[in-house]
Amino acid sequence: MRCLTLERKEEENGEDQQMCGEKTLPEASEDPGVRDLNPDPADSKTLQEQMDELLQQCFLHALKCRVKKTDLPLFTSAFLGSHVFSCCPEGRQLDIKKSSYKKLSKFLQQMQQEQIIQVKELSKGVESIVAMDWKHPRITSFVIPEPSPTLQEGSREQPYHPPHIKPLYCVPASMSLLFQGSGHKKGSIVEGSEVQMIIINYAKKNDLVDADNKNLVHSDPILCDCILEKSEQHIVMKLPWDSLLTRCLEKLQPAYQVTFPRQEPIVKKGQICPIDITLAQRTSNKKVTVVRNLEAYGLDPCTVAATLQQRCQASTTVTPAPGAKDSLQVQIQGNQVHHLGRLLLEEYQLPRKHIQGLEKAPKPGKKK
Repeated sequence: MRCLTLERKEEENGEDQQMCGEKTLPEASEDPGVRDLNPDPADSKTLQEQMDELLQQCFLHALKCRVKKTDLPLFTSAFLGSHVFSCCPEGRQLDIKKSSYKKLSKFLQQMQQEQIIQVKELSKGVESIVAMDWKHPRITSFVIPEPSPTLQEGSREQPYHPPHIKPLYCVPASMSLLFQGSGHKKGSIVEGSEVQMIIINYAKKNDLVDADNKNLVHSDPILCDCILEKSEQHIVMKLPWDSLLTRCLEKLQPAYQVTFPRQEPIVKKGQICPIDITLAQRTSNKKVTVVRNLEAYGLDPCTVAATLQQRCQASTTVTPAPGAKDSLQVQIQGNQVHHLGRLLLEEYQLPRKHIQGLEKAPKPGKKK
């Protein structure tokens, strides 16, 4: 299966993020009497309409230039990650959730109805593209977009840079009263420093700072309900600032922001799943190394598998990850945790805290 470097954008959640292309709209003329007689038709299109067009463009581009007959059958998840996303123009961000299709499967069904492709479920719960009509008028008439000047000057392949991952917090319903005065409501996303300022302003505005000891804060009914446990509400009357802030952060729900180079930040609720490395036993008591969740960090499983195959001189396979829709896992023969760790930590420069399973590497002097 031929695969290309993946510039993946998480699409599992529907958080509102803006495309880079929407931020630089033409400025209005300073002279109110001068009007633009040739407005850009794209300006009047909704975000959903623009995303539909971008999805169609990337899809046709992938069929015309990326996918070969020898690649079939091709997992739909691999087609999206290794082919469609790699055809997204520089400075644009493809998010299927923001298109009218919402899901990849629905879009592919539409393309199948137009007889461009044929999709089948070759194994339970896993769909694959089994046939394509390269002579279809939509493919033959598709004009490949010109690459940006910056890409023409150098290589189209961009070096991998790890994403910047920032922890955030989400306001739950149980704490909405504490945050509503600062303009936040249930579901609002806030940074840790912002939480600190909100708590400080709340305490000062409601005269909760102890007059004799400025390091202590009195608890009012709202703080009691939001911060204290039920067993503490009639016992704890004051809290030190650091304890108050720590308790507040613990009561908030986790969220995070992922920012890839040259892309708009992606904000999601929950905690980012670490890259998971495990060892498994196969037939004849042979060990294999399995790695999952590479896509969350902008890594193409097919590219990682090809690199490891060369360095470890061991067979590798890429298959759908069990229980994870549109996600792939890489399997390498033998205990290759050491090689995998060096690749992720030293070359891809991913933080160790986002990788679990590195301790499974073989000890020095022992057989892999």
